[in-house]
Amino acid sequence: MRNTPKVLYTGQTDTIGGRENGFGRSSDGVLDIRFSAPGSMGIGTNPEQLLAAGWSASLASAIALVALRRKFPLPGEVRIHAEVSLIFDLKVYAHMSRLTVALPGVERPTAEVLLEEAIEICPISKAFRRACDVTIELA
Repeated sequence: MRNTPKVLYTGQTDTIGGRENGFGRSSDGVLDIRFSAPGSMGIGTNPEQLLAAGWSASLASAIALVALRRKFPLPGEVRIHAEVSLIFDLKVYAHMSRLTVALPGVERPTAEVLLEEAIEICPISKAFRRACDVTIELA
């Protein structure tokens, strides 16, 4: 008998259009955005910015969870600079990503352990590592 996973949350959005002048809205109305092509003068955001923000928030939460499980109080806020690049390689579009993590007040050996464990439990990190070129490093 297969174990059915417990669904903790499901984000729902409806999107009309795409990168150029599209818009999207979450089912609860909290997210209400317009899209613009990267580098254009449009007033909206783009999928790469959304992926960078969502991924960095997910990884920061995973780091905090690992620290809590290890009973290690984080002396400051986790800071992550995320870059998600749209690339064109061998006639296909893909993503290339780089995250730089800062754990102020945490000694480097401890920060490395926290980050390594967080990468393993962060669902977005796990998905992206399988799907694109990813670099995650400490500042």
